[in-house]
Amino acid sequence: MDTINKAIQLVEHGNVDEALNILSEKALTAPDEDKFMIIELYYEWGFFEQAIDLLEELLIKYPKEGEIITLLAEINVELEKDDVAIDLLNSLDKEDPFYVSSLMQLADLYQAQGLFEVSEQKLMEAKSLYPDELVIDFALGELLFSIGQPNRAIPFYEKVLQQTQEMNQISIPEKLAESHASIGHYEVALQYYEQLESEDPDTLFKYGFTAYQQNRNDIAIRVWKKLLEIDPHYHTVYEELARAFKEEELVDDAFDIVQKGLKMDEFNKELFFLAGQLTYQLNQVDASIDYLQNALALDQDFKKAILFLANIYTNMNQYTKVIELINQSKQAGATDPLYDWELAKAYNEEEQYKEALKAYKEASLGLPDDSDFLKEYGYFLTEEGLMKDAIQTLTKYIAIEPLDEDVIAYLERLNDSINE
Repeated sequence: MDTINKAIQLVEHGNVDEALNILSEKALTAPDEDKFMIIELYYEWGFFEQAIDLLEELLIKYPKEGEIITLLAEINVELEKDDVAIDLLNSLDKEDPFYVSSLMQLADLYQAQGLFEVSEQKLMEAKSLYPDELVIDFALGELLFSIGQPNRAIPFYEKVLQQTQEMNQISIPEKLAESHASIGHYEVALQYYEQLESEDPDTLFKYGFTAYQQNRNDIAIRVWKKLLEIDPHYHTVYEELARAFKEEELVDDAFDIVQKGLKMDEFNKELFFLAGQLTYQLNQVDASIDYLQNALALDQDFKKAILFLANIYTNMNQYTKVIELINQSKQAGATDPLYDWELAKAYNEEEQYKEALKAYKEASLGLPDDSDFLKEYGYFLTEEGLMKDAIQTLTKYIAIEPLDEDVIAYLERLNDSINE
């Protein structure tokens, strides 16, 4: 022991090489108990190869000793020799006191290799041997949560929570909150989040998002504002907080948050889009158009921005700008039947009926079941004298909207005119 203590003191004073030499000499003649202490020091200090040499020496003498096998497996994991570790752990006898520990290690290793079912089997075997061991319940909860089965993880987390709020520095109420939220149980999740006193930005973001999903914008706003006080560089929260303010009709507050967000992230198309929406609500049409154009400069196929901007131009009776906007987007590779529909309406307003018909036909390929489109298209076809096409289109519309008596009567008149 004096030699070992001396080695420890040498390491504490930075004399590592001298300490290793002393331990190496001591290991040659030391009793097995002291050898194991030397192994633990090697492991603690990161001298894995030296630890392995001594462990393998002991393993020859004690081939079934679980403590030696599990420690040797741990060190092989540190050296990224997982297959060696697995073979060692699988060699333990079921009667060995370290057998359950080996099952836990195996579960981790198999999980790391993506063998989740095998990992779960090992943990369930461990649980059958020690049904009240919280560490096993926690491990099962963590495994199931990590592989996208939070509904199965919940009972294990709940069992852990009966005795402790935290394990391995992980908050159990937070894990339960995340689990419930991920399967849409937002009300239950919110109850768990409310138990927390966390200042972790990620936790606060999830807390606010859960409240938002539960239509508790008051909570979401409070939590997200706190998040930004802690970490103003948490870019994602600006958009979400602005939406919460917007839904509460606090347009000025929403716009203020968007502006702050854009200072942090000037390439965020969603924030530019929100700014466009909010300034339009504030009757700042020119500013709205500028923000939307900035969003489109970042993504020429940003559907929400294209359609919103097209709607603004339509409300201003600026149909040529709608045509220019959609055609520019299409030339850049953007494709969507709603673009063609907007284009068709704009051409129609500009009395460019040939181009409108072409756009309507393009839109019809992607909107075969859109009742609003079919109705509008059917009336347009009638105006263009394309009665058979109009009848066919309006018949599709009636199949979707069989209670629209006005269109039924109109369709009957079209059929009568064809048959006369």
